Amino acid sequence: MSGNLYSLLSGAFSRASHATCMELADGRRYSYADLEAESARYANLLVSLGLKPGDRVVAQVEKSEETVFLYLGCLRAGMVYLPLNTAYQQGEVAYFVADAAPRVAFCKPEAREWYRDVPHRLELGAAAGQPAKFATVEGAPEDLACLIYTSGTTGKPKGAMVTHRNLTSNVLALHQAWGFRPGDVLLHSLPLFHVHGLFVALHTALLNASPMIFLPRFDADVVMRLLPRATVFMGVPTYYVRLLGEQAFGEDTCAKARLFVSGSAPLARDTFEEFRRRTGHAILERYGMTETGMNTSNPYDGERRAGTVGMPLPGVQVRVVDDADAPLPAGQPGHIQVRGPNVMPGYWKLPDKNKEEFTADGFFRTGDIGSFDAQGYLSIVGRAKDMVISGGYNVYPKEIEILLDELPGVRESAVFGVPHADFGEAVMAALVLAPGSALTERAVIDHVKSRLANFKVPKRVVFLPELPRNAMGKVLKADLRAKYGASS
Repeated sequence: MSGNLYSLLSGAFSRASHATCMELADGRRYSYADLEAESARYANLLVSLGLKPGDRVVAQVEKSEETVFLYLGCLRAGMVYLPLNTAYQQGEVAYFVADAAPRVAFCKPEAREWYRDVPHRLELGAAAGQPAKFATVEGAPEDLACLIYTSGTTGKPKGAMVTHRNLTSNVLALHQAWGFRPGDVLLHSLPLFHVHGLFVALHTALLNASPMIFLPRFDADVVMRLLPRATVFMGVPTYYVRLLGEQAFGEDTCAKARLFVSGSAPLARDTFEEFRRRTGHAILERYGMTETGMNTSNPYDGERRAGTVGMPLPGVQVRVVDDADAPLPAGQPGHIQVRGPNVMPGYWKLPDKNKEEFTADGFFRTGDIGSFDAQGYLSIVGRAKDMVISGGYNVYPKEIEILLDELPGVRESAVFGVPHADFGEAVMAALVLAPGSALTERAVIDHVKSRLANFKVPKRVVFLPELPRNAMGKVLKADLRAKYGASS
């Protein structure tokens, strides 16, 4: 049996070849038969350029139906797909090109010079005229499917080597865990350069042979108009906050929906509760990362607990350990480690780093800090690198952020550490306030001081118009540390 992910996906949608696969914002539709034909054209194009299985194909392109055809064409031909954020600039691109040595780059015309060291530089649509049939390369489950670079918040970005087995195991687990069924329609508004939109949303829809209402980007007005036709919606927390900001958003908008999924950044309890009050739906929060795909999920049938990311998915092992890799009891925070067929084999060209990142018994060190409760729900406290060590005590920012977010007038918060002459590090908080809020630094500090130990109390509070975030909504605490650390 083929180990190629495409073989699994096409085995599902080949039975619905004339059904709609993608409906675009302008009303154009592509069937699953179109998907098969257009992805074959890209596979043939890559082979005609002399590429062999395992060669890297970089794509820094806007989201479109052609992006999907290109991605699936790479899988079919056994190439390694390397998506890049469209916001990356020339200096960043130069690093990825030097590290991955791609044979082909798909990019916008004005960026061609950035890829001058790549043998072939093309635009989307270049496969037109190629044959519409292609015998998908069978390959092995261990073969690389994608090379996805981490955000590089500390040091240079690292290329996570994602295999066909990683992707196959994860889509099968999610399809089962989230109850995909005939008649599901996915409203897809996530970017395709990130695992959330590319692997989680796209793969589950394809495996289910579902129609996708396929948007180039998230726009609250457009999503509001189209959501009544969808049964499934996946987004980052910012999407849900923006939807809740629409006065007309409520039960009628979500009348047909059965599942709302959130990930890529922590979902605030207030957002979870307000969404449930307005719509009657509990958002399902899950936990994953570039290197592992999805690890845990709140249950589809059962209690979805605000502030948690649920339980391990089928086939995935998750443990919380101390600094010596010894398991910790429920309720005690520690390092989250993961093992399973979803976990990458390692980072691209970094054998020494791989030895550090995996334990002797094969668990991947996620770098996240969390704890299980008595019922087995996992809560993420924060990143290990975000943990603040003040006066020898460990401070987990999430604990403080939960308190800050409870304050009237606080829209969102970020807690981080800055250098301190006496304590080594001091706790600092950045807040975004609602319009008209008169909250002061003194009031914020007093609030935390009344609830937590003194070493956890922010020594300084700043008020910002917005928090710095990456494309998937994660707060860039490294940027905050860099900006305020020098002045502390």
